[in-house]
Amino acid sequence: MFFRLLPWEYAIRNLFRRPLRTFLTFIGLATVILMVFVVVGFIRGLEQSLAVSGDESTAIVFGLGMGENLEYSSIDMSTGDVIGASVEGIQERYGQKYVSPELYLGTEVTVEDSQQPEMGLVRGVTQSAVLVRQQVELEEGHWPKSGEVIVGRMAATKVGAESGKLAIGKTLRFEGREWQISGLFTAGGSAFESEVWCRLDDLQQALKRQDLSLVAVTIAPRNDFSNLELFCVERLDLELQTMPELEYYAALQKDYRPVRILAWLVVLLVSGAGVFAGLNTMYGSVVGRIRELASLQTIGFVRRALLISLIQEGVILAAAASLLATVAALLFVNNAAVRFTMGAFSLRIDDVALIIGCGVGLLLGILGAVPPAIRALRMPIVDGLKSI
Repeated sequence: MFFRLLPWEYAIRNLFRRPLRTFLTFIGLATVILMVFVVVGFIRGLEQSLAVSGDESTAIVFGLGMGENLEYSSIDMSTGDVIGASVEGIQERYGQKYVSPELYLGTEVTVEDSQQPEMGLVRGVTQSAVLVRQQVELEEGHWPKSGEVIVGRMAATKVGAESGKLAIGKTLRFEGREWQISGLFTAGGSAFESEVWCRLDDLQQALKRQDLSLVAVTIAPRNDFSNLELFCVERLDLELQTMPELEYYAALQKDYRPVRILAWLVVLLVSGAGVFAGLNTMYGSVVGRIRELASLQTIGFVRRALLISLIQEGVILAAAASLLATVAALLFVNNAAVRFTMGAFSLRIDDVALIIGCGVGLLLGILGAVPPAIRALRMPIVDGLKSI
């Protein structure tokens, strides 16, 4: 059965009857929704950083029994050459096999003009690394010579320094040596952007090591990883295991699942605070209008129409707060750099984050309005007309 609704302007006018209370609630809701954007942006940024890391045609070969911990992997220096000569189906161009021997570790890095070292990620590579890591692009400078390094776009965030401190010509110190920055690179938002790259032989000399951490291999089109897996199984003397690079980063996502669960818990707690803020405002607004609501029922408006009007007030206020929070998130939160154990990444306010943030905002408006509205409308009309 159809029923007559209250005019749209009625709900809007009621929001301005107590401007101070409405304004404080508006700011409170906007703050809550902005915090939701920050947490969701953190989750989306972490997931995106790991999702774009690696290539579907690339596999990594590392020490047997190391799980997903490449820092502790140690394999023979000749492994890359042996794989290139023994395994069929490897991508090749102008006689150059797509095989990249690498030494990877986390170590203390001291930025120029800084006394406090920070934990950074360093990768020793050869020029074949750019064949295998196809998302890596050298934006400025040149490939490192002896005693030089190139740094990723997020490397400064990882070591807790300003971006200008890691400009070309500046110096870093790690493993007891000074390294001059010769270039800056990007990697499509992947985890590689948090790293510092140098020549493999230079890093081996600094560490006094003659081994590798891993070998990255790109398989040619229309081939799979079966030959590489068979090689690792047959060469028991090398003690190797292999894993598709995408699978490796997918495993890292599973390792960070507790962090994501905790982040979603924060979203729920923050949203709960927003619901209480809305309840407080709507209770104050509804209690002062009990006689008015009873009078509206007397002249023919049914309780469902009044309930819809009260929910409309909460939704309008929450929608305005969501709009303000969205603008603030896009201006100040999106692409903000965050340090993490795996490196550094950017907060990501994408379409999913916008849907979640604005959806939470509108839900807060509804949940904040329904309980006080139901409580007020349950009162008998006669008692409502007598209330002060």
